[in-house]
Amino acid sequence: MQISKILILLFLVGIVVGGFFLTQKMIEDMQSYRENGGSGALSGNAEYGDMLVDSSIGDASMLNPILAGDSASSDINGLVFNGLVKYDKNIKLVGDLAAGWDISADGLVITFHLKKNIRWQDGIPFTASDVEFTYKKLIDPKTKSPYKSAYELVKKFEVVDDFTVRVAYSVPFAPALESWGMGILPKHLLQNEDINTSKFNSNPVGTGPFKFVSWSRGEKVVLKASETYWDGRPFIERYIYRIIPDQSSQLMELKAGGIDAMTLTADMYTTLSKDKAFKEKNNTYRYTELRYTYLGFNLKNPLFADKKVRQAIDLGINKKEIIDGVLLGYGVESTGPFLPKSWAYNKNIPWGKYNQEKARALLKEAGWADTDKDGILEKNGKKFEFMLMTNQGNKERELVVQIIQQHLKKLGIKVNIRVIAWSSFINEFVNKRKFDAVVMGWQLTPDPDIHDIFHSSKTGEMEYNFVSYKNSEVDKLLIEGRSTFDLEKRKKAYHKVHEIIADELPYVFIYVPDSLSAIDNRIKNVKVEAAGIKYNIEKWYVPKGAQKYRNELQK
Repeated sequence: MQISKILILLFLVGIVVGGFFLTQKMIEDMQSYRENGGSGALSGNAEYGDMLVDSSIGDASMLNPILAGDSASSDINGLVFNGLVKYDKNIKLVGDLAAGWDISADGLVITFHLKKNIRWQDGIPFTASDVEFTYKKLIDPKTKSPYKSAYELVKKFEVVDDFTVRVAYSVPFAPALESWGMGILPKHLLQNEDINTSKFNSNPVGTGPFKFVSWSRGEKVVLKASETYWDGRPFIERYIYRIIPDQSSQLMELKAGGIDAMTLTADMYTTLSKDKAFKEKNNTYRYTELRYTYLGFNLKNPLFADKKVRQAIDLGINKKEIIDGVLLGYGVESTGPFLPKSWAYNKNIPWGKYNQEKARALLKEAGWADTDKDGILEKNGKKFEFMLMTNQGNKERELVVQIIQQHLKKLGIKVNIRVIAWSSFINEFVNKRKFDAVVMGWQLTPDPDIHDIFHSSKTGEMEYNFVSYKNSEVDKLLIEGRSTFDLEKRKKAYHKVHEIIADELPYVFIYVPDSLSAIDNRIKNVKVEAAGIKYNIEKWYVPKGAQKYRNELQK
């Protein structure tokens, strides 16, 4: 499955990829299964059949891995497409479509040796020309991809033969190998298409474990097991991705058996983990992911142009209260664009800076005062009032914006709240920069390259620096951080980036949450690893006696 580079506004378990723990007997059975053309079931408890009904509060927007920037789309793309590499359960890069690779001594050239006998889901052979085609589309100025920067550093892309490609870089690029986890596209289906508008984007064909069946927008996406998947047919026969724009409604569906999996809020997790009746039917999971939640400012809005104002807002928000009250302690404070477990994290950035008195002083220095004594600050005749947006259905974020509203009211700032359906929120407001401020979240890959989020060149429509942050020193440091293989040099650059961004605050960094979820316990082989739980979803299964969708699958 493909590596999703960065996912916007995660509200699901998250897309993670990787390996699968097998007993020796199951390894032998799998080998036999592949040698016999992929037919029949494995011995033991791992059996084929049944459906997995997953849930999301937001619909996908684009089923094309080089175009999609939202988590809902990436969840589906990760099941339909493969990259050349992937992360295994231990967050180690291993081969996916690539059987292996060689890296030159200077790190500037990677030669990928592709696996043979892989076919697209329509039966056409996968070859090096598909990789070349995907690369060319990524660097095409006409392609509306947020991932371009990683591929624009390639000096030369060479097809050596049908199953070998060579990639040469003009400068060292530390995340180079990881970048080739991007989902590869089928040349034979897209070479004569406008990739931005092609019908392929709502009817995809990949090399992955699941095949696209249908998409009822706003309702569900249906996938089925690929019988000819090169790494072994998934055990689950059909994967349904239901769109239910409210977590409370999802929970009702889970309890009623209408869905099999969902992300839990902290209060749901706390309550359900102790509910014997619920636990008889479902398992709950808690694990750490590489993600954080933030309040992002539209820096083109004059209200937020002054750094002192952004610093005052940061000081005026009690993050500990949010973590304790909303997350019930299932998370830690965020201090900047890197996560506490990352080597790029700067430990010298202080936590717990909540100080409303200092916040008021900064606002006064910036020229804001309540001159008419109505409780709202003003400057040059303009009230300090703005709209804070977030996506519908995410209970935690809806509570966060309400708490922020209360905290900033004490400073004399009037915050209006608008909660918008996911698709409209991303496509009509975030992508088009039609917002004052937003509460959102980022998930990062294990390599801490954040060039596409904060570099000033990435402020175009559909790109990830949608807050329009610009700092020449940060630009330089981000290039330095990705342009060396020396870990200490990268660490020095990223620590400085952390320091500058924590001072300038294009975002108020709020918290790093734990991931909490529930899955029907008839689904087996769900395991928490460093990569989370969905790294091996194609190996999840339901024992024959527990399968409940036999009639639906026969229709």
